[in-house]
Amino acid sequence: MSVRDLCGEAVAGVATRPSRLALTTLGTVLGIAALVATLGLGQTAAGQISERFDAVAATRVVIEPAEREGPDGQVDATELPWDAPERLGRLAGVDSAGTYAAVDVGGASVVGLPVTAATGTLENVVPVAAASPGLFAAVGASLRTGRLYDSGHDERADRVVVLGKYAAERLGVNRVDSQPSVFIGNRAFTVVGIIDSVDHRSGILDAVVMPMGTARETYGLEAPEAVEIRTALGAAQQVGGQARLAVSPNDPDLLAADVPPPPGSLGDNVSADVNGLFLALGGLSLLVGGLGIANVTLLSVMERVSEIGLRRAVGAGRTHVAGQFLVESGLVGLIGGLIGAAAGVLTTVGVSVVRDWTPLLDTRLAVAAPLLGAVIGLVAGTYPAWRASTIEPIAALRSG
Repeated sequence: MSVRDLCGEAVAGVATRPSRLALTTLGTVLGIAALVATLGLGQTAAGQISERFDAVAATRVVIEPAEREGPDGQVDATELPWDAPERLGRLAGVDSAGTYAAVDVGGASVVGLPVTAATGTLENVVPVAAASPGLFAAVGASLRTGRLYDSGHDERADRVVVLGKYAAERLGVNRVDSQPSVFIGNRAFTVVGIIDSVDHRSGILDAVVMPMGTARETYGLEAPEAVEIRTALGAAQQVGGQARLAVSPNDPDLLAADVPPPPGSLGDNVSADVNGLFLALGGLSLLVGGLGIANVTLLSVMERVSEIGLRRAVGAGRTHVAGQFLVESGLVGLIGGLIGAAAGVLTTVGVSVVRDWTPLLDTRLAVAAPLLGAVIGLVAGTYPAWRASTIEPIAALRSG
């Protein structure tokens, strides 16, 4: 039997049972569609995550004191200088820098005087922090209302504060045009602004934030806890390598620099993680589709025993019978792969349009998906084809 005749017989065998073909193909369609759609959506989502994450996280560098154990077992540490932002501002690639520290107010309560009720107060457990004016730009703070304090307030140690939006809600402050005050113990601080959101240091949204100079003079703050740096995109690695030396030239090893991974590897890592998850889900779907083809092909062999016996009786060999069933199962897989690849591409594009994303899909996957369906069909039909080839003509004709 020639290859042409074998293919013709396989097409005839598949086409004579359209309902079964549809049901058998459905498993492969779902498997291939799931694979293409999940990988496509995974690549698209990874692209969106990387784009947004690179723009924020890849421009952040944090400098903090590090502890080092000396030869005598004593732990040495260093303090960040008050003028660290000014030192860092001289480095190329630094857009903004600012210091941050939590403030110990000695257990004093934080009390707000709402502008809508001059006779009442609201008392809450609200943390107090100190920040240099440059910190707000470094952490990407945006204002809900009012303004941020400036270097003049810091140098004069003015008793002014800005509130994170959650701290403002707890203290009952929702506007600053009438210059409301909050009280830390018996000390009054004028609220000049309310912060609505930050890119980093989300704890600021829960805190009362005062100038570094005010915290130093009023509460004896000894040194900043950290320096936040916002760099130009792509300059984080360079700034991270120079920042410790700029802040502590005598002993830079006593400082730790938290530097993000390079933007390229960051995007690759995100894509690899997301694609790995979706690839596992798509592989599971393909396994289900392959089992469906195997079951239906095996059922077809059992139903066509008399046909197989007749073919064997008129001269068909074992390889001819096995080849016909292999080609049939491969054809079913190929048809399922074509339909599934189209469905997966349409799903990826449709979801991207709804979410306003830029669809990303490896064209090699869309081309290889139908071939993958055919391979799955061939693998799934191997055992049924072998079973068909072992049927003896006499036993087949008698059972028929």
